[in-house]
Amino acid sequence: MRWSTYLSPTDGREHVALSRDGRLHGLRNVSSLLELLGDGFEERMAEAAELAVRDPFEVVEEEGARFLAPIPSPPSVRDFMAFEEHVRTSSEALGQSVNPVWYEIPLFYFTNPAAVHGPHDDVAVSPGSVRFDYELEIAAVVGRGGSNLEPATAEGHIAGYMVLCDWSARDLQEQEMRGLLGPAKGKDGATSFSRYLVTPDELAPYRAGNAYDLAMTAQVNGEQYSRGTFSTIYWSFAELMAYASRGTTLRPGDVIGSGTVGTGCILELSRVHGEEKFPWLRAGDQVRLEVEHVGVIDANVVPGPAAVPLR
Repeated sequence: MRWSTYLSPTDGREHVALSRDGRLHGLRNVSSLLELLGDGFEERMAEAAELAVRDPFEVVEEEGARFLAPIPSPPSVRDFMAFEEHVRTSSEALGQSVNPVWYEIPLFYFTNPAAVHGPHDDVAVSPGSVRFDYELEIAAVVGRGGSNLEPATAEGHIAGYMVLCDWSARDLQEQEMRGLLGPAKGKDGATSFSRYLVTPDELAPYRAGNAYDLAMTAQVNGEQYSRGTFSTIYWSFAELMAYASRGTTLRPGDVIGSGTVGTGCILELSRVHGEEKFPWLRAGDQVRLEVEHVGVIDANVVPGPAAVPLR
């Protein structure tokens, strides 16, 4: 199943829809995917899919539809660093080495749920940044909450997957992390999600190792920048969720980001090939991020506001 959240041309409100054959089958009396999640989410989503086809609120052509993020207001967003190649190359780009702790526990930070963008929303450059970057990632959405999950069963708590872009102001990130805290302002300007929440059964044919054999690509202004594979992930999503739930509670709708796939950002590419070949993003650039069989983010980079002086 592929679920979306869109603005209805009929009443102008947010609606949840099942995507099928290029059309959105809107659900009646359901305005948020969060309403389908929780205990028993698998059965509830299956029943909702049947109802959406049998008795839809409306049927809308996907071409020209106004998509929001599938979960426009998630309870929380945790973003990990689960791809080894990205960790190695980006650490070197920031003048650091990979800390051995990365191989002991999956590291993450909390990012800003209020900064969630839809798949085609403009993205503003963070105030004061001149080294603005995309990050090509995949994310899982928690379907059933829980605490202290076991890696052997944690994957059963996943409702579906989306493409995630963690837009990053690298100069701000580097500055603040010298203070041994963060990232914060280097990250919380925008996080984009693709249009679909794709349920795990859709991806089952592409299973490979502890993930899926799915190509992950990025283009800037139509030029190929990044290419990686989901199956190269070092920490599995089951392990990420088990660690995230340790000593706390995951809630339905929480977003778990994979972190950037290898070569999946300008920070890495400019480190290896130089900034002339891979310049930082600036207003007017068009960025397209895609994960095979999951979805696409198409975003225009626009000017951001000036940084307001603190003193």
